[in-house]
Amino acid sequence: MHQCNKLLKWYYNQNIAMPWRHNDNPYRVWISEIMLQQTQVKTVIPYYEKWMAQYPSLHSLSKSKLDDLLYLWQGLGYYKRVTAIFNTVQIIKSKHGLKIPRDFNTLLTLPGIGDYTASAILAIAFKEKYIPVDGNIKRIVSRIYQYSNPSSNLKEYKSFSQNLINNSKISDSVQALMDLGRMVCKPKLPLCKICPLKAHCLSYQNGNVSLYPPISKRKKIPIYNVVVGLIIKNNKFLISKRPKDGLLGNLWELPGGKIKLEETKESCLQREVKEEIDIEIQIVNEIGEIKHQYSHFKVSITLFKCNYISGQAKAIESQEIKWIGFNQKKQFAFPTATHKLFKLLDYTI
Repeated sequence: MHQCNKLLKWYYNQNIAMPWRHNDNPYRVWISEIMLQQTQVKTVIPYYEKWMAQYPSLHSLSKSKLDDLLYLWQGLGYYKRVTAIFNTVQIIKSKHGLKIPRDFNTLLTLPGIGDYTASAILAIAFKEKYIPVDGNIKRIVSRIYQYSNPSSNLKEYKSFSQNLINNSKISDSVQALMDLGRMVCKPKLPLCKICPLKAHCLSYQNGNVSLYPPISKRKKIPIYNVVVGLIIKNNKFLISKRPKDGLLGNLWELPGGKIKLEETKESCLQREVKEEIDIEIQIVNEIGEIKHQYSHFKVSITLFKCNYISGQAKAIESQEIKWIGFNQKKQFAFPTATHKLFKLLDYTI
């Protein structure tokens, strides 16, 4: 039996239920692939289901507001993906009659859609022979063919992958590869003995699976110490909306920033609030500390309770500022780290 047919037989036997596999609607494929970027399947599923319940079609999504999409996305991370979805659906509405393009090069012009996502949409939704090459598929190819060229490009990986695709079952073949990489051909401790492709895998036959793909040394992740303030005025506290571009764009947060050398937590907070908002505050007490990790760095954030003293609050380094009541927190989209800080308040305020 050809290896692509062995892969398909394994895939059908697994019969893994995914909410985006209920049909091959291009819209559903697009949203699922954006959500699955750098995010585990088990994390994505509840977000995807909530999203589709609220925006079941391109038509309903085209009427959405960015803040509403960000609110749905809270906790999923990599928030630039949301802005890209919002901008893309506006382009699809204005230029493509609310239909996702079926042309590869046209898809690449849309925000947030690169080679992988364009290939996934065309393969899964339109059954065209495009191969979405991600880390899973690179790992499978590297092990099967003992391929370790560090200067390799997508074209080479796609060429190697051709033998793993059944031309009459392109969509299923691609999804089978995705499942195989996630469930069997894992980065660590791969389950080679149950792999449907083990008879064709050179690294398995030669007993050197652990050498593929070659592992590059990871850079040490920096840690930043940050302070933020719960600034209270007339039983309301201040939040600011982050700039559109950059990390956590368009999300709301508590004012504050990184501690500089030879700066105390308190002096840093006073300085940051003055620079960001141009008000004077009185620091009352330290509420607590949380730790959080992003893709390329970690943060340790200390939260202080503060009282507003004087000055007209201005959005100097943010899009917008608001004074909100404690019962209004659920109306705004905050990063996961801010939600962790809010949990501290449940025990102290």
